[in-house]
Amino acid sequence: MNYKRITLLCGHYGSGKTNVALNMAYDIKKGGEKVTIADLDIVNPYFRTKDSAKELEEQGIELIVSEYAGTNVDIPALPAGMYSLTDNKEIKAVIDVGGDDRGALALGRISPAIKEENNYEMLLVINKFRPLTPDAESTVEVMQEIEVAGGLKFTGIVNNSNLGELTTAEDVLNSVVYAKRVAEITGLPIKCTTVKQELYTELEGKIEKLFPLKLQEKIN
Repeated sequence: MNYKRITLLCGHYGSGKTNVALNMAYDIKKGGEKVTIADLDIVNPYFRTKDSAKELEEQGIELIVSEYAGTNVDIPALPAGMYSLTDNKEIKAVIDVGGDDRGALALGRISPAIKEENNYEMLLVINKFRPLTPDAESTVEVMQEIEVAGGLKFTGIVNNSNLGELTTAEDVLNSVVYAKRVAEITGLPIKCTTVKQELYTELEGKIEKLFPLKLQEKIN
């Protein structure tokens, strides 16, 4: 994939934004560029990006999260270093914005600077297998709420329809019509359809812009 300087990932809770964000950060790093990944999710107390902190450090990728990440303290707190994402033009930044409009509120703090630089993608991560976004119409409702809360318009779609480790090739194939319908309603391009690495070979050539994902290991 070709990446702008800032890549923002937003969507409904459970759409899989964190896995997509991590894999995009790894992909950018493979290209030899400096990359920072940030978790702006101030609502979800689990801060799942933190689960990959060790691997990110090993690969030389900076991680920006709330100081309460990985603790039992459930306090909405913006991460220190958040403003470096817009101030430091020498890095590529991947930002996991958080779920729904509440998660996107943190984005409003830096959206003016992002708009001014105008070198970003704001990607809607969609997953037809989540209970509250089973169809294109409900997904678009979530999208519109996020745009209002975050102060930025979406520029593309990531079809991340999956059932975690239980996902089959047929599940991914069946999600394409749903993703195309979201694209039709919104006028946004589908930037990629994700698939776990184990299914990539089986689906290669059957779906356009297929993006393989290494699934994140959850730390309990």
